[in-house]
Amino acid sequence: MNFSLYIAKRYLFTKSSNNAINYITIIATIGIVMGSAALFIVLSGFAGLKDFTLEFTSIIDPDLKAQSATGKYFKLTNKEANKLDKLKTITAYSKVIEERVFVAYENRHYPNAYIKGVDENYQTVTAIDSVIFYGNWLTSKSNQVVTGLGISNSLSIGVLDYGKKLNLYVPKPGKGQIKSLKDAYNSFHAVNVGIFDVNEALNDKYIYTPINMAKALLEVPENSYSYIEFKLNPDATEEEARAEILSVLGDKVTLKNKAQLNDALYKMLNTENLAVYLIFTLVLIIALFNVIGSIIMMILDKKSNLKTLYSTGATLKHIRQIFFYQGSLMSVLGGILGLTIGYIIVSLQKAFSLVMITPSLPYPMTIKWENLILVFITISVLGILASKIASSRISKPLIEIN
Repeated sequence: MNFSLYIAKRYLFTKSSNNAINYITIIATIGIVMGSAALFIVLSGFAGLKDFTLEFTSIIDPDLKAQSATGKYFKLTNKEANKLDKLKTITAYSKVIEERVFVAYENRHYPNAYIKGVDENYQTVTAIDSVIFYGNWLTSKSNQVVTGLGISNSLSIGVLDYGKKLNLYVPKPGKGQIKSLKDAYNSFHAVNVGIFDVNEALNDKYIYTPINMAKALLEVPENSYSYIEFKLNPDATEEEARAEILSVLGDKVTLKNKAQLNDALYKMLNTENLAVYLIFTLVLIIALFNVIGSIIMMILDKKSNLKTLYSTGATLKHIRQIFFYQGSLMSVLGGILGLTIGYIIVSLQKAFSLVMITPSLPYPMTIKWENLILVFITISVLGILASKIASSRISKPLIEIN
């Protein structure tokens, strides 16, 4: 066995004759254990919040979304549609038309809505059914709409209220002089058959309609669409699907996955996660000052033993390694114990919902192996650096002094 490592283990696991040294070592170890446990718990909490947030944000996002590289619409020919039908990496795809509309209901108005015309495949491509909490989904080739909860609340729109008019207005395309206000807008009378609830932003933005209704209202050219949304075959990779879709549609479209469709939200969540990691790493650095203090106190306490070791042939390097190994072992073992405690606490929260956000909603936690590895590497690297700093204080005059 390595001589320095053997002595370091003896110093670490045996009590010192000086109780103050023992207390300082215990405090330093507790700091490492609690710091690593807290870091893992917080990272698991943020991972749970991230998954919880994205679960509702991306629930109606497709696996891949093709949108026009230039302009609002792109053309999908019958030949291209037939080729898309034969792609093995695609389970289904839905054609979508989207545009801003003005909504009027009774004497109320909503100017910031977007109409989203979808075809009959949309339910297959996305999980839209799961977010309709009141009413039903659209019937194709009808004047039905499904509104977001925010729009519904703002306009006091009910479901299947045939006695009240829900009107959608969009400016007519084209140029030339407008003779009357009626000539300036296309309008459509619709019946609301359902209300969806995803998140505040989408609830306040979208009104779903059948695609034929959207085409008529917006006067979209034949075979032109805002997007095509794809559901991938579970056996296919995203790279394979991208290559096949682009081979059909070419460079007239750009493809985005769920992360790219919510890039602002992903960036915000990742930034928050990084900020929390850095803050708790700073806490760990402060805690590891106790390790430095503990090792320095141990060096002073063992000065006579070090002089004996030096006299019997141990080099200054070997003596420094003793306390370097001691501090490193303290950090690594404390980190492992802290991670174990953190893992148990997170598992208990997932199993028994010990902490609740609301009476019916437990605080979400997600255990990720990358967080375990990150915390272990962080505590190990910081512990090794602290041990190196402390052990470097040993000098030849210190050992030789009487």
